[in-house]
Amino acid sequence: MIGYLEGTILHFESDGILLLVDNIGYEVLLNPQMVEKVMSQGLNENPISLYIYYHQTERQPKPVLIGFDTLEDKEFFQTFITVDAIGPMKAVKAMTRPVGEMARAIEKKDVSFLTGLSGIGKRTAEKIIATLHGKVEKFIAVTDDKKESNQDKVSIEMHNITQQVADVLVEQLGHSQTSAKRMIKEAFERNTTMSTPEELFDEIFQEKR
Repeated sequence: MIGYLEGTILHFESDGILLLVDNIGYEVLLNPQMVEKVMSQGLNENPISLYIYYHQTERQPKPVLIGFDTLEDKEFFQTFITVDAIGPMKAVKAMTRPVGEMARAIEKKDVSFLTGLSGIGKRTAEKIIATLHGKVEKFIAVTDDKKESNQDKVSIEMHNITQQVADVLVEQLGHSQTSAKRMIKEAFERNTTMSTPEELFDEIFQEKR
């Protein structure tokens, strides 16, 4: 049983990739979000890692590998396919929105959201809610935790950048702490896209030219 693969992308398909792992090429199906993500990165030598759902039955004798970015996404998928009439092939195509959003819609009994997923009609949406309501709350929490973690990371990085620039302005260029803070604040008011000390310096001193 294949549960995890790490390799480089040889080729893109409309619904997945051909993944090269130790000189063996694996055809891996991906949900639409993952397809968009890997295609945006393009073909390169950087390895990609995927958690794999291995699907093979008497009705589907040819093994199918379905790849996921995280274990949580794979676990949600495995929960999702417990709904009557949603098999693995239909489920992977339906996952056009983040897992956390899908889980939140199920818990809120949001039929209109679910019918917006690929291949999901009203009757199927109602089946999803009836089967999974109360069982997918943890996937909302996981997604929210990731958002908070990313926000915290960005906040820390921006603090480090502003602190580096403030130190140079005060210790090397002779500005007061108050003046340095004001210059940095005004620079960010003019340009909110800066993400490095160099960009912040350029913005500060561009205004003074």
